[in-house]
Amino acid sequence: MTLKKYEDLTAVHLDVLKEVGNIGSGNASTALSAMIGKNVLIEMPKVKLLDFQDAIDQAGGAETVIAGILVRLSGDIDGMILFLIEQEFAEIIIKTFFGKEHIDLLALDENDVSTLSEIGNIMASSYVGAIAQLAGIQINVEAPSFTADMLGAVMSVPAIEFGEVSDKLLFIDKSLKIDDVSVKSNMMLIPTVESLAKLLGKLGVEA
Repeated sequence: MTLKKYEDLTAVHLDVLKEVGNIGSGNASTALSAMIGKNVLIEMPKVKLLDFQDAIDQAGGAETVIAGILVRLSGDIDGMILFLIEQEFAEIIIKTFFGKEHIDLLALDENDVSTLSEIGNIMASSYVGAIAQLAGIQINVEAPSFTADMLGAVMSVPAIEFGEVSDKLLFIDKSLKIDDVSVKSNMMLIPTVESLAKLLGKLGVEA
């Protein structure tokens, strides 16, 4: 078959992508642990094929205030990764570096934004680095773009850019424990359909 749209993905395709998600998430968690100097444990991530609205709902709803780090991909894979940082996760990171007990995601200072952007960039880079190594391909990671807003607004950028191609994305739902504190970490992988077909082919799965 020829993969022409996200809806053409089969159960076999999704199983392969879930395994890739597991490996990528493990690498990302290791990178996070090294950066913040804390023990990071990750549960088996759930990888789902969702439309944009369902992804918003599963990440907390359109009015949930969240920090989003958008990383564009080029090379053998064209697309983007949107890494979402919830309030509890952000507070652990900012407290680790700056000793602040409480933060307002809508009133972050320059240092807060820089630090959260770097966390998102490192985790996204580690994630796609694992995919690239596994598939034997080249994936370039551009500089991250940070925004803190309601989730519906954060999701508007990928929705606008990829809405003409597909209304689907790969939703990676992860639960982390950082020094025994449980936090959620959602990532949305949005490659073009052509890129997805290329990736699956490199992984030995007919697409």
